[in-house]
Amino acid sequence: MFTKVPRSLASRLILAAAVWAAIALAAGGYVLSNAFMEAMRDNFDTQLQVDLDGLITAADGDSFGGIVLRDRFLNRRFARAYSGLYWQIDPSDSMPVMFSHSLLDQTLRPDGLKVKDGSVSFGYAQGPLDQHLRVIARRVSFPVTNTPNPKDFKSYTFLVAGDVSSVEASVAEFNHIIFWSFAALFFGLLAAVLLQVRIGLQPLRRVEESLSRIRSGAAQHLEGKFPAEIAPLASELNSLIEHSAEVVGRARTHVANLAHFLKTPLSVLVAESEANPGPLADTVKRQVGVMRRQVDHYLTRARAAGAVNALGNRTQVSPVLEDLARVLMRIHQERGIIITVHCPETLYFRGERQDLEEMAGNLMDNACKWAKGRVIVTAERLEGRLFQLSIEDDGPGLAPEDRGRVMSRGERLDESVPGTGLGLSIVREIAKLYGGQLVMDEARLGGLATRLNLPVLG
Repeated sequence: MFTKVPRSLASRLILAAAVWAAIALAAGGYVLSNAFMEAMRDNFDTQLQVDLDGLITAADGDSFGGIVLRDRFLNRRFARAYSGLYWQIDPSDSMPVMFSHSLLDQTLRPDGLKVKDGSVSFGYAQGPLDQHLRVIARRVSFPVTNTPNPKDFKSYTFLVAGDVSSVEASVAEFNHIIFWSFAALFFGLLAAVLLQVRIGLQPLRRVEESLSRIRSGAAQHLEGKFPAEIAPLASELNSLIEHSAEVVGRARTHVANLAHFLKTPLSVLVAESEANPGPLADTVKRQVGVMRRQVDHYLTRARAAGAVNALGNRTQVSPVLEDLARVLMRIHQERGIIITVHCPETLYFRGERQDLEEMAGNLMDNACKWAKGRVIVTAERLEGRLFQLSIEDDGPGLAPEDRGRVMSRGERLDESVPGTGLGLSIVREIAKLYGGQLVMDEARLGGLATRLNLPVLG
């Protein structure tokens, strides 16, 4: 079963470093622990061999092949009961076993003695007080001089045993020190890797922040100097942004040219139909009107779609609403329409000014056409990344079922008011391209309230 690989580059680097550091430190600790244990064991065996050599040196043979010991060559621990250091001499015949005072009345029974270094054997034995003893032994022969055979010898096995608990305690203490030292080293290395990854990936975070600034309209390209590994990426991104802006600019130019090309022949058709009245002329005028509305609708939609895909667009909302209010109050001056605008200076639309003018202008113009005397325009930020543009009038308003018909099909419910009837449809289409939404509600002034939710900057 495979473990899921983290998607974060920083997490991958840190995880890989942590795994390899843990493996390396564990292997190093194991090698050091074994080396220390072998060194302690060799040192202990060397000390036992020194004591064995002292025991053999202290032994003198008599004329009958017996042994006489001289205590001045022996370690003083041999004289202290259960001191952890013992000697024993085993004869090859039925003579009694000789042993140190430290054994009191006990004897050693070595298990699995193995020859090492020629004549010396090593093994283990169970000592007094259940001590675990390391045993070193050597077979020594003494001549028997009171016999006619000059080649008569008597053999003895000299054993020295020491309690290995001190070695085991030293190894355990060393392992304890190694464990905590390597644990501290591991976390130190991990902290260094974290710092290194954080510093090493800082240029990528700067690229992310720069792209966010470009997307929000606060910058036009990636700014600042980048390391040699990131510089080509930043250069390519800047080239891509410039190419995107160039493509959008060309597309807008083509849209404008197409609009001019189509509107001129339509204007000629209208002029000709007015110069030659009749049933055919009326039909031409109606169809030209339909064509104009469709051209305006789809050209506006195409232009807005290009603006949405462009990077770095942002528009301050307050100046746009105030400019539209001044123009519309002039247009409807004879009817005495008063437009009040409430909008904070810090509110920015995440898009093009002309798109905001198109949407707000259509809604405010529609409110002015139906209002009795007052229109209130309010812009305020919502939770998340949206702001709401609310336009209310004191006109007759719309019944809920009529609002649905107007929103879904763009129908005109009253032909007495001038207009094409495509304003709401255009607003809805542009808002949809920006991820926004248009809704209708009852206004506090008694008329209609249109509420437009659009993306906000910051």
